[in-house]
Amino acid sequence: MKDDLKTERGAWFLRSTYFCLLPSAFLLAALAGPALAQAPGKTSGADVALYQGTEGFRCLAEGAKKEGVVSVYTSATVADMAILAAAFEKKHGIKVNVWRASSEGIIQRGVSEMRGGRNEADIFETNGPDMESLHREQVLQEAASPHFADLVPGAVAPHREWVGARINIYVMTYNTKLVRKEDLPRSFEDLAHPRWKGKLGIEASDPAWFAMVVNELGEAKGLKIFRDIVTANGISVRKGHTLLTNLVVAGEVPLALTTYHYRAEQIRKAGAPVDWFILPPAIARFQGMGLARRAPHPHAAMLFYDFMLTDAQELLAQREFTVTSRKIDSPAQKLPLKFVDPKWVLDESEKWSKLYSEIVVRQLK
Repeated sequence: MKDDLKTERGAWFLRSTYFCLLPSAFLLAALAGPALAQAPGKTSGADVALYQGTEGFRCLAEGAKKEGVVSVYTSATVADMAILAAAFEKKHGIKVNVWRASSEGIIQRGVSEMRGGRNEADIFETNGPDMESLHREQVLQEAASPHFADLVPGAVAPHREWVGARINIYVMTYNTKLVRKEDLPRSFEDLAHPRWKGKLGIEASDPAWFAMVVNELGEAKGLKIFRDIVTANGISVRKGHTLLTNLVVAGEVPLALTTYHYRAEQIRKAGAPVDWFILPPAIARFQGMGLARRAPHPHAAMLFYDFMLTDAQELLAQREFTVTSRKIDSPAQKLPLKFVDPKWVLDESEKWSKLYSEIVVRQLK
């Protein structure tokens, strides 16, 4: 099956119109499968994902210029993607077409298009566990980059089909006009105190965070704590982390349990009456990025991929994201974070999705 997959990748990418001759072309063709070995001298799209060095960058730039566009499927906010797309277009003259959806929507569309023979996406960019799902569905292409060496440990998936370009850290965000700092909980048990009745909110699709927290607390103890919180005070369940954060600003949700650090910082520095804190354990997950296995614009895709690991890191840091490049000072990188294990989350997804739905979302007694 693995050899068949390599052959399929090589055969499909031979249809790419643009190519460069590299000293390692024959080696790359052999690595990518028999179909490439039959066409010495041509560099396939699979090879594009393995370009290295100055010559490799020249090939990417030339091919990308001819392709003229890159298509990105992302769950990032419109505002964040607009800044990244504008910077990439200004630097390379390559248009960025963005299709935005939830992480679930990205998986559904990516898998559906692959199975239907439609090849529209060049780059997928969403949560780590969802990127791992795309890997398992054979939607992604292995890639290499000299910038991998600059990233924090764990950012590059072992199979190299996706890489973390930034880190989403779960924090609790509160409205400073409605919640006094001295009243903040110091443990998850404290959230069952009567003062939090009707004041708590949570995002509807955070079973991965839930699973990590419960396991760190001890499964039996952790499940009891959340049941006690729901029974005593209830939790308002909302769809979307950005929406949940905005509801804290509006005062509709005085204290949100699962918001992202970067967004809380953005609005706090913009003057909103909010602040954030972390209850141990501090849970984080990589926001992943990967090349589509059947990318219609492979050179532009790889150029955007490297852009996200270089220039975009500074832009993201300026917008309060915790980036994965160790070349950029990011204080949150130094926090004692517990990273969501995408493989474990997927393998245990049925169990934890059910528990999260029963205890938190539906709040069954």
